[in-house]
Amino acid sequence: MAVFRLLGLVGAIALLLATGRPSTAMVIYPWCVQYGGISSSTLSCGFTSFRQCLATASGNRASCIPNPWYAPYPPPTSYAPPLRR
Repeated sequence: MAVFRLLGLVGAIALLLATGRPSTAMVIYPWCVQYGGISSSTLSCGFTSFRQCLATASGNRASCIPNPWYAPYPPPTSYAPPLRR
């Protein structure tokens, strides 16, 4: 009886792994603060606006750069711009 339960559990896990899609992370912050000059790799990419980034960078010997991993979220395929008449 325990063998059947174990086989059922293994089968369910195998089915979930076979049908599941891998998750992806969406990067929603377009600005990064780069600390320590242009040759440094210390980044903090959690800023939604350039002004917010500048406020954090001021006084820290840091600069703001565009987030290299940011990709604007595309509109849905059903999107149509409004008609102007």
